[in-house]
Amino acid sequence: MSEQTPAERELAALLVDSLNLEGVAPDDIAPEAPLFGGELGLDSIDALEIALAVSKRYGFQLRSDNDDNKRIFGSLRALSAHIEANRVA
Repeated sequence: MSEQTPAERELAALLVDSLNLEGVAPDDIAPEAPLFGGELGLDSIDALEIALAVSKRYGFQLRSDNDDNKRIFGSLRALSAHIEANRVA
């Protein structure tokens, strides 16, 4: 398992906090593991919660009509890279 970057660690903490993931520590989220359909058990409602949390924290919106959402939400690493490329603050 590869280690999280500082940006991934920050994002993992945001996910755990905003989704109230009980029994999951930010360091438990493998950077390249699938966010959906994997061990975390996230669903489409969680995707909306993640989009809202990202919007509040990083100053840009993840749009539901984006054709790249499957890739963007594919893993912690993919989501973090997308945020780093698009964040306002």
